[in-house]
Amino acid sequence: MIVEIDAEQLGTRVYLVSVDAGRERGLLELLLHRFRRQRLDAVWSYEPAGMNEPCELVAREERLLEGGVARHREVLCVRQHGLDQLLRVALLAEDRGTVLRMLVERGVDLVVEVVQKRGRAPELLVPVELARICANGGLHGQRVAQERFALRVTGERVPGVVAGDLHNGQYDSPPMSTTLVSSGLMESFVIEGGTPLAGRVSAAGNKNGALPILAATLLASEPVTLSNVPRIRDVDTMVALLADAGAETEWTAPNEIRIDPRNAEKTELDAHLCSQIRASFLLAGPLLARFGRASVPPPGGDVIGRRRLDPHIHALAELGVEIDINGRFDMTTSGLQGRRIFLDEASVMATENAVMAATLATGETVIGNAACEPHVQDLCRFLGSLGARIEGIGSNILSVRGVQQLGGGEWRIAPEHIEVASFIGLAAVTGGDVTVENVEIEDLAPILPVFRRLGVEVELNELSVRVPPGQELVIEDDLGDQIPKIEDGPWPAFPADLTSIALAVATQARGTVLIFEKMFENRLFFVDKLVSMGARIILCDPHRAVVTGPAKLYGQRMASPDIRAGMAMLIASLCAEGISTIGNVGEIDRGYERIDERLRALGARIDRSES
Repeated sequence: MIVEIDAEQLGTRVYLVSVDAGRERGLLELLLHRFRRQRLDAVWSYEPAGMNEPCELVAREERLLEGGVARHREVLCVRQHGLDQLLRVALLAEDRGTVLRMLVERGVDLVVEVVQKRGRAPELLVPVELARICANGGLHGQRVAQERFALRVTGERVPGVVAGDLHNGQYDSPPMSTTLVSSGLMESFVIEGGTPLAGRVSAAGNKNGALPILAATLLASEPVTLSNVPRIRDVDTMVALLADAGAETEWTAPNEIRIDPRNAEKTELDAHLCSQIRASFLLAGPLLARFGRASVPPPGGDVIGRRRLDPHIHALAELGVEIDINGRFDMTTSGLQGRRIFLDEASVMATENAVMAATLATGETVIGNAACEPHVQDLCRFLGSLGARIEGIGSNILSVRGVQQLGGGEWRIAPEHIEVASFIGLAAVTGGDVTVENVEIEDLAPILPVFRRLGVEVELNELSVRVPPGQELVIEDDLGDQIPKIEDGPWPAFPADLTSIALAVATQARGTVLIFEKMFENRLFFVDKLVSMGARIILCDPHRAVVTGPAKLYGQRMASPDIRAGMAMLIASLCAEGISTIGNVGEIDRGYERIDERLRALGARIDRSES
């Protein structure tokens, strides 16, 4: 089946192998990483590819494809290391649906994936970014090594006019598929524990800061460049939502992205993309402020308990938004008006949505019981850099005076304090000597006392924190030798995202501690995995667990239910005896950038495998 693709970027890993058919044009075979049959060695273009029989390509099929393309459309070339947004490439998808055969001109290095059912028009077209092939090299006449490319999802859509033309208009485009191709469900981490970590690692940008700041770029009237952006799955999805809305997005460096929101015009968000992340609801405030309307599907995210949207809805309604809930949140306003708002809970995202909406509202908005986490502060300061007028940053009362418009600019995402604490925990339980760089020390103020209660001592420098080696972890009892308690709460209390990490560290500390997760009733349901490894944990109820240590842990097979539980499993696996396998690592990838590569750099024995 021949289909049409718009070239953009996609988040998946692929293998490219050069195959020669003896003519001026070459053929690429694309195998998704989770479906590859065997390792393929690099070959000269005149040598046969190292493929097994089900994957072999034959010249007869290539000739058929060439003929079909020649009669209908010319296959275009692309600029070196660039993307031609007008590019259209004709493809022939195999019946297996996981292998693509793509006709290319000399020097074209574009990879595309098509998902379809046999005998039907494609349901989902997913475009991908360019593989990096040297200038004037192409695929013919040179050795092209097999290489894995980390790519990023930006969008998906149903077939367009070229596909319809090539099929003589004999089918109607079906609805977009509800299954995203790029998925970590088929990947696992295989970890051999017992090796102390050692070395230096730099903290990535704050995930929960990057997501609202990316959403806030829709408020700008000029392009915005963001640096220190974590390259994680949740960020990829948010960028895809911005692109779907019409904003121009371009990764200008590994962790730097340029957003030009001037052409954004779509206010009905894609349901499938929104189902991937909870932060999709953060686009409501910017869309309402800029266009006066927004249609937002229910968001996705970690299943860690009930996560109310009520504070968002109440805050937006106070600003003059009419909301119709019928499978989606259809919101409209004839003009946002500043008001005094009191949030019935100190919700981080509700605070962020209210602040973003209020920046372009008429008059002054005062938000009481506002969240004041570091990422909320980072968002407010970013908006201030664009021209917003916000006071009370860092407190639970925010005052926002609306302005006519926001400009563009540059901003560096603050470091991720949750990741810093995760590396502290990893170093402590393995007895390693790890220095975490790119740290905002003030953001660790409510975190370090809890680690100290678990016996973890650190050395602070201006922009780094060191975990000295060989520490004996001993839980510090409360006065009167009472069992201590670690509990979370809104900032500046101990962050809820670190409850799972603290629990994992406690399994290796001598003594007993009560972990009290107040905010999310499903957060602690992963502890049975640690118990199967040998941890001594009593789950009292959905909110409380009693941990007694130190416990000798042994490798087990597990699956990550959410981001932070996945990190807790990593911590336990790295100090366990034997080999552990953690499945569903896509959850971990949502919050931790290239965590397996960075842990290997510290000496961890961890590999990513395909299930």
